[in-house]
Amino acid sequence: MAIMPDRFEPFENSDAAASALADAVAQTLRGALATRRRASLIVSGGSTPEPVYRRLSVTNLDWARIDVVLADERWVAAGEEGSNADFIRRTLLTSNAADAAFTELKSPGARPADGLQAGEARLSALNWPADCAILGMGDDGHTLSWFPRADGLEDALSAYGSLCAAISARPSPVTGPLTERITLTLRALEGVKLCALLIRGSAKRAALEKARLPGPARDMPVRALLNHPSLDLQIFWSP
Repeated sequence: MAIMPDRFEPFENSDAAASALADAVAQTLRGALATRRRASLIVSGGSTPEPVYRRLSVTNLDWARIDVVLADERWVAAGEEGSNADFIRRTLLTSNAADAAFTELKSPGARPADGLQAGEARLSALNWPADCAILGMGDDGHTLSWFPRADGLEDALSAYGSLCAAISARPSPVTGPLTERITLTLRALEGVKLCALLIRGSAKRAALEKARLPGPARDMPVRALLNHPSLDLQIFWSP
C-alpha cells in the first residue's frame, strides 16, 4: 500500500503548536459559518490538546451555531475518572464556547455495544462532513479509540456504515484499565475540511515515522488516517 502524503508541521514548542492549531480551527469554523447555518468540531481527550481548547474557549466565534462532537469515550459515566466528556467541559466548553452544542458518545448500558444505537442516532442528527477534527496519537500508533488489534477495530476503520463503533482494547500501558470504549469511525472523518493530528515528543515522532512505513492498519491504526486517499491530514508536532 502506498503511503499517502501528509502535511507535517514542526513547531518550536507545544505553545506554538497549540496557538497555530487553535488559529487554524477558528479560521475554518468562521469560514463554515459564513456559508452555512451550523459548523462542527470533533474533539479528542488527552493532555496534549488542552492548550488548544483553552485558547478556543475564549475565541470570538458564534459558538451557539457550533456542534462540538466527542471523538471517542471510555465507557464511564459523567463524573467518573477518565471521562473525556468531563475533560471537554472543563477545558473547551467554558467562557465563549459555553454556548456550543455538545454531542457525547456515552449512553446508558453495561457495554459500549449497548449504546451504539443511541450514539448513532445522536450523531446522525448532525450535519456531515464535519468541518474540523482535532485528533491525537499514542506511542502504540492508536488514534481516537482505534487501538491495535482491538475487538471492534475492523468496524471502526470502515469508511462505510456506522458513524460510531464499540471497542474492546487489549490492556496495555497506553489503555490503562479502561479498555471498553466507544469511538467515531473512519466514516465520520470522511470529507472533514481540517483534520489535524496533534502530537508531542520524540516517542510520538518515532511512532509516526514507523506508521508511515508500509504495514497493516490493525498494527498501527493511525495508518488508516495516513493512508486515506482523500483525507487531507495536517500534523502539528512539537518536541
